[in-house]
Amino acid sequence: MSNLGLYVHIPFCRQKCLYCDFTSYPGAEHLFIAYTTALCQQIADQGGMLCKPAVDTIYIGGGTPSLLPVHLIEQILSSIDDNFTIVSGAEISMEANPGTVNKDQLAALKIAGVNRLSFGVQSFNNSLLARLGRIHQAADALVAVECAFNAGFNNISIDLMYGLPGQTPDGFAWELEQAVALKINHISVYGLKLEEGTPLATAYDQGFIILPDEAADEAMYDLMTEFLPLQGLGRYEISNFARPGSECRHNLKYWRYQPYLGLGTAAHSFLNGERSAAVSGIKEYIDALSSGSSPVVMREKVSKAEAMAEYTFLALRTTYGLVFSDFARYFATDFCQHFRSILVSLQQQKLLDMNNERVWLTGRGMKFGNVVFSSFLPDG
Repeated sequence: MSNLGLYVHIPFCRQKCLYCDFTSYPGAEHLFIAYTTALCQQIADQGGMLCKPAVDTIYIGGGTPSLLPVHLIEQILSSIDDNFTIVSGAEISMEANPGTVNKDQLAALKIAGVNRLSFGVQSFNNSLLARLGRIHQAADALVAVECAFNAGFNNISIDLMYGLPGQTPDGFAWELEQAVALKINHISVYGLKLEEGTPLATAYDQGFIILPDEAADEAMYDLMTEFLPLQGLGRYEISNFARPGSECRHNLKYWRYQPYLGLGTAAHSFLNGERSAAVSGIKEYIDALSSGSSPVVMREKVSKAEAMAEYTFLALRTTYGLVFSDFARYFATDFCQHFRSILVSLQQQKLLDMNNERVWLTGRGMKFGNVVFSSFLPDG
């Protein structure tokens, strides 16, 4: 089995962003210590059950992990070190929001073992940030990245968004320039998705906000895909760009269908062909661990047909695509024969290209990835 990736969920945030449907809770600071205690108990339980397996990526996400006091992050990482085998050179990432970090805090995190930071910048335009309900301003993002460099981090990523209310292609082009000027080595760029039940989706449905039209949205997408590679940030996945050697190794585990273990509220795992997920409520999670119960509330064995479809569209998210020999080794099935008619159709639509070794999305396929991915889903 490949080395495990660990995902650790920190469900706290200072203020819920208007577009967010992740499991995160504002105003729950009083649960910091109890949650960390429960999380460390789950870490010990899982490490013991799995016989202290080797781990080469750890990703601390949220929520806003940088809200958690450094000594609690240290406690979590120490517990992982005690109960898992962290291999030399492991990638240890942590998400952080501008406005929630300072140089001393980041320096302490570096000493604790965190070696990669991902900042949720989203935009360098203060009016756009306000429309998203973000708690920071553009200047805070610049300061956060500078503090990270000063604290000794050399593996820094930021998230950007496009298709925002009031955003224009010219404005987004300027934002891309601001991002590149930071001299960071990884940028993730996501188009805004209106998730049902979020305040932003409700405001759109009621006509209070207007989103860029399809032509403007496509123009922003094209700017991203053309500009960033020219600046040395190669595209390695639909939404991710990195300087050579700085690709996010943890996320590559997802796209390569490798095993990962989720720890904390609402965290998902994929182990031995089984998916599982933990309870989403903080108090429910704490209660489960303190009573000696499992916080897992969903387990699901993946059928071969589902697994082949998942493996395919996850691999196709990457620019390298899917390697036929890897698929055959995993499923004892010839990819080209099994999906012959689908491949012919997608090639005719100029969504896929392939050679004797692998298949990958064309530029058009990257733009319309969901069309490609749905084609591989099993009937029903």
